[in-house]
Amino acid sequence: MEGGLVIDSHSHLWLKQDTVWNGKRISPLQNGRSMFMGEEVQMCPPFMIDGTNKAEVFLSNMDYAQVAAAVVVQEYIDGLQNDYLKTVNERFGNRLLCCAMPDFLNSGKPFTTDGKPSAECEKPFHEEAKALLDQGFRAIAIPGHRLWQGDKRLPINGSEFMRMYKLMEERNAILSVCLEDSEQAAEFREVIQECPDLKIAIGHFGMPTESSFRDQIALARNKNVMVESGGITWLYNSEFYPYPRTITAITYKMSYDFILKTSELTDHEKSLFLGENAARFYGFHDLTVPKHVKNMSE
Repeated sequence: MEGGLVIDSHSHLWLKQDTVWNGKRISPLQNGRSMFMGEEVQMCPPFMIDGTNKAEVFLSNMDYAQVAAAVVVQEYIDGLQNDYLKTVNERFGNRLLCCAMPDFLNSGKPFTTDGKPSAECEKPFHEEAKALLDQGFRAIAIPGHRLWQGDKRLPINGSEFMRMYKLMEERNAILSVCLEDSEQAAEFREVIQECPDLKIAIGHFGMPTESSFRDQIALARNKNVMVESGGITWLYNSEFYPYPRTITAITYKMSYDFILKTSELTDHEKSLFLGENAARFYGFHDLTVPKHVKNMSE
């Protein structure tokens, strides 16, 4: 199994992380740190000193960890990165599949209870989604756990979302979505019923540390819905091996040791989990496993 195909199904890139979510600011500091909703945190490894999280650095780490390809998602704490990720798709699309993200929250402008854009919104986000797909994006990300304005959450099965899902289904685009709780999972069941041919990746492993886990995993009974394991390093960050930890505490390659070193899976199951399922689902072709280059101290 060592040296087999590995695909990262949940990664983030940003050119500049300077944004506001639900009234709380996220902005870069020095040495990989960020001001994150009122708290200084180590957002990235300390050698990433300029506040950027670029594709070139990521690809270098992928090569070192022998990761063949990756899916780049988006979420509100990154700031909208569509312009930057469009260029990443154009330059590195053979290895990086970048998801677009319409501004579902209308830059903080209010939305209706049905999820329709308010009169203040310049462009409904299903139109923005169409424009992004027209630019060449073939996947869209929805951070369902961030769809809040104050104490009100945008319904993920609202009319604007449904128009976008129908368009994506027609275009054979892929949806990467993270869900927050059982209520949102129930909303999303309606989406799957209405758009049975839409390819959907449920993020964050279905939130196994939360009570909604079974409801989220059950969504994968549909033939075109799969669950990706991104976020495990976040969900289990307080535990060490055999559980992964955040990328600031361990190396990239160590983050999938919990699969490589387990005795709970066969070699074939490990191959499916680490790369083969993702290659088929996301449409990666002709990938090359980066060669192992020994460390100077080996």
